[in-house]
Amino acid sequence: MSAAPALLETRLPDFDTPLPPREGDRVIQFREALREALSEEMRRDPRMFLMGEEVAQYNGAYKVSQGMLDEFGPKRIIDAPISENGFAGLAVGAAMYGLRPVIEFMSWSFSLVAADQILNNVPKMLYMSGGQWGCPVVFRGNDGAGGQLGSTHSWCVEGLYANVPGVKIVIPSNPYDAKGLLKTALRELDPVFFLESERMLGDKAHVPAEEYYIPFGQARLCREGNACTLVSFGRPVNFCIEAADELAAEGIRCDVLDMRTIRPLDIDSVIESVKKTGRIVVVDQSWPFASVASEVCTQVVERAFDWLDHQPVRVNTADVPTPYAKGLEADYLPNKNRILEAVRSALA
Repeated sequence: MSAAPALLETRLPDFDTPLPPREGDRVIQFREALREALSEEMRRDPRMFLMGEEVAQYNGAYKVSQGMLDEFGPKRIIDAPISENGFAGLAVGAAMYGLRPVIEFMSWSFSLVAADQILNNVPKMLYMSGGQWGCPVVFRGNDGAGGQLGSTHSWCVEGLYANVPGVKIVIPSNPYDAKGLLKTALRELDPVFFLESERMLGDKAHVPAEEYYIPFGQARLCREGNACTLVSFGRPVNFCIEAADELAAEGIRCDVLDMRTIRPLDIDSVIESVKKTGRIVVVDQSWPFASVASEVCTQVVERAFDWLDHQPVRVNTADVPTPYAKGLEADYLPNKNRILEAVRSALA
């Protein structure tokens, strides 16, 4: 049996500095930002293809891939059967032989079916082959509670998957970051888990027409203050901003850090902020036990204990299966009121 070819090196261009909104620039949806990133990178790299359930003929279950079948054809936009372990396994072999698969999970809850492929094969291939070849696959799709979908369709997988070395995990909070981070992910030589939120796909924001890339492992400072550090990623970042703005009206100004990626984790920016504020609240839509929030708090205590004026505080989902009832689900998830309560307790 012939050996798989070594991976071709793909160099990222220089990262653009964040482009501020300008008069006349576009405002587009989160799903449109994802589509632009995919289309631009697929035009650049003929090795790249998108595979998943309903991505082609149906234009995507959430219309992220709308129109892409017409442009790229059925050999590059591929409808897969309802078999995550099958098409995730196909991606492993395709990536090892030099292609650049992009696999869409309709929900990251369904990725659990493919756990052997995406956790036992993909992250370890580069290590086990002594660096000869790896699995540069981008797995992307909806993560977390999508709105009354029940316990088995509402997984936030980052707390579980971040435990595995060898993967990079990206969780964007807005359309601008979604495009820039996905373009970076599509050029990565390491496997990337790209976690989106169904509830954010219709969110609109300024997204420049110019090409830009956002580096992994660099947090974004959304608000600035010296009373408390708020750390989050993904959809809850927006609740942190809402809480920070309400607190600012009371004269309490907080740093709000959007981590953007949790593998790699920009813990240096967190430590720098904590040294200024002396307090930290970490907001994480995963369950509390062994969560990303737990890891951030642990590293803060290990590296900045002497600067803390209050113990780190976590705001997670409740430690129960995701409820179906609308009101219970809303209380179960992190929200502005729970964040306000956490910050005030840290300041008391």
